[in-house]
Amino acid sequence: MHQWDSHTYANHYWHPVAAISHLHPGEVLEVTVLDQPLLLTWPTGEQPRAFRNRCPHRGVAFRPRAETGQPCRRLICPYHGWTYDLRGELLAAAREAEFEQNFDRREWRLQELACRIDGPLIWIALSDQALTLEEQLQLIHTEAGGAWNAASDLLRQSRSNLACNWKIAHDNTLDDYHVAIAHPTTLHREQGPVRDYRHRFSRHNNLLETPHPDGGRFLTFGLPPWSHLLVWPDGRLAFLEFIPDQPDRCTMQLRLFATSDAMDSTSADTWLMQMLTFLEEDKALVESAQHGYQDEFKPGPPHRLERRILHWQGLYRERLESAGISIVERSQEAIFVLRS
Repeated sequence: MHQWDSHTYANHYWHPVAAISHLHPGEVLEVTVLDQPLLLTWPTGEQPRAFRNRCPHRGVAFRPRAETGQPCRRLICPYHGWTYDLRGELLAAAREAEFEQNFDRREWRLQELACRIDGPLIWIALSDQALTLEEQLQLIHTEAGGAWNAASDLLRQSRSNLACNWKIAHDNTLDDYHVAIAHPTTLHREQGPVRDYRHRFSRHNNLLETPHPDGGRFLTFGLPPWSHLLVWPDGRLAFLEFIPDQPDRCTMQLRLFATSDAMDSTSADTWLMQMLTFLEEDKALVESAQHGYQDEFKPGPPHRLERRILHWQGLYRERLESAGISIVERSQEAIFVLRS
């Protein structure tokens, strides 16, 4: 299932590959998505574009991975010197007149992927099978559009490894049944009493809405393929992903966003530590669950506070069935048996 998750299921969705604050017009940024090296470019006066980070001549990468965009006028292959502009057009090939057959630069554009800005992130689609980005982010647009579009600065980020399949980690973050019990002094204080939990669902998204102790709404979104968004009443955003790595491993990626004048450096560090504290609590749980689901374990019945898990599992099951893969539905076992 790991290969199916990474190369088939993933193709049905858009993926956030960089914060817009990490790439500016006239720059190039190298990123990797599910082991696929990509180039983001931002031609001056246009929108960002995404390409495979490989020269069409012999497949060599133009540039190594970097954390932020770098000024760049041309992309030059280090192997044979083929030179491209930021729009992916071939400008020149070394000793161009000496190819064995007729050579037309227009036939050797970089391989381009769909690329969009939405909220504080740059998104790409790995294939034309992906649903529209508007569908993928529907509830975010309708329920948190103001904060989503305003919080354009990436304040902090973190990546760490979890010793569990990504579906277990994703399910756990959709699990509103465990928060008051497992996170009494961390996330539970943000979300408040269970009696005030309110759920909302669209075709591809789900939402837990709770009143925040400081006033306003605290919003927790689940969205495909393996992502979550937390929105505070003051406009802060935490974007969390569980990216497949191996059958029993995944990468947890956290990005924290706010407006440029919302937080000083010390406050941003404190916020990051608070997030990592409750995520460390979850790490112990999901890694234990990975062991617990071995052998012939049969999970218990879902609780009403696990409705967001069942909603996402239904979407995942649809993708499986459309690919001709069938599983027996029995409580949450329908997804957990696919831990590998």
